[in-house]
Amino acid sequence: MPQTTPAGCDDSAAVFSYPAVGGKKVTAAFDGGRLTSDGGVLLLAQAERMMGICQQLAACIADPRDPARVVHRLEDIFLARVLAIACGYEDADDLDALRDDPGFRLALGKLPGSGAGLASQPTMSRWENAPSTRELAKMLAAMIDIYCASYPAAPAAVTLDIDDTCDVVHGYQQLSFWNGHHGERCFLPIHVYDTATGRPVAMLLRTGKTPSGKEAAGHIRRLVRHIRRHWPDTRITIRGDGHYGRPEVMAFCEAAGVDYVLGLPTNAALRADPVIVTAADACAVRRAEEGRVVLRSYAETRYGAKSWSCQRRVVARIEASTLGMDIRYVVTSLTKGSAEYIYDTLYCARGQAENLIKLHKTQLASDRTSCRSANANQMRLILHTAAYWLLWRVQQAMPKTAALAKAEFTTLRLRLLKVAARVMESATRIRVALASACPDADLLRAIVLALKPAPT
Repeated sequence: MPQTTPAGCDDSAAVFSYPAVGGKKVTAAFDGGRLTSDGGVLLLAQAERMMGICQQLAACIADPRDPARVVHRLEDIFLARVLAIACGYEDADDLDALRDDPGFRLALGKLPGSGAGLASQPTMSRWENAPSTRELAKMLAAMIDIYCASYPAAPAAVTLDIDDTCDVVHGYQQLSFWNGHHGERCFLPIHVYDTATGRPVAMLLRTGKTPSGKEAAGHIRRLVRHIRRHWPDTRITIRGDGHYGRPEVMAFCEAAGVDYVLGLPTNAALRADPVIVTAADACAVRRAEEGRVVLRSYAETRYGAKSWSCQRRVVARIEASTLGMDIRYVVTSLTKGSAEYIYDTLYCARGQAENLIKLHKTQLASDRTSCRSANANQMRLILHTAAYWLLWRVQQAMPKTAALAKAEFTTLRLRLLKVAARVMESATRIRVALASACPDADLLRAIVLALKPAPT
């Protein structure tokens, strides 16, 4: 039975004091009754009912338990973990303190004052370590299905940003590797986003070394193949930095009819290209003549490395300054658009993907990959991605003119989820009394109405 605090006062609760106000003594105690500091968790629960993320993830795992003895459904175990992550409780240990929180109980469809509470930390940890490699692959595919289903209809075109990020390890976990560039023993998980809309597509845990061309092409091939099962006619563009400007990646994209805009590391042949050299000299001379601190220009050429099967279009961004010359290169399959458009408008837009990685990694703490098992750490990435989806869905339910419509997840959590609420249960109904002074009451009400399922 849950250990909930009764609605009345508890005289035995430890009382502590604050400075007097208006000549009156101020005391406090944790005896307020059935209260939650996460009243907004019910928004996340509504988003989950619309998307069915945890239900789809649970369907990917075999549950060997005796159904007659099951207290916590697998779907509920995942949902409790995902809701806790979204609310800022990123460690499974936090679930021990939240087991009987009335807000979380309601979010999981449990009565606030009776029945079993949420699953405990040991249960959570066991299921984080339970999925096999094959089951994790099914879950990654399910996340791509969720991405495709988030569109009401197949889009004409999407641009997918692929990037890896340093995830420092806490010991000698499986797949950890020393990375000389970052100066850390780490993982380099791959993140893929539909950056234009902020949707997450795939998160893959991998070793701490830069992916080879063969590995990167394999990941992209599987991703594209799965997306095209849903959207056979959608034009897909892959965008990435120099880690993905590999001949294997370009060859696959060209064979599969996928466009690409990829960073290209500099080399002696590119630096000596007559077209680039002429444009760079002209840029430097013009900057000096006009007395500017910095001047940019753009050029393009046809280039083919020895390892490439053919020549490809290469765009150069040339920047002359008082500090010298800086030239960056991009290789693309696109035939239309000026060099400036390809670099500044298309390629530089991938910078937003790095902001989305920060949301995932720092604001949802997805770098808590401290398990020894690689499979358990991959499971954590999936659960944190599910939390990302719920927060994204809540944000999409806001009016576009709302001040929080483009807020980061920490701001959404502070303003919409961390809302005090008293949960009152009677014989026939449950009443959630939210804080009267909530500054975002109107917005919260609008989101609830937007997430409310249509009558059937």
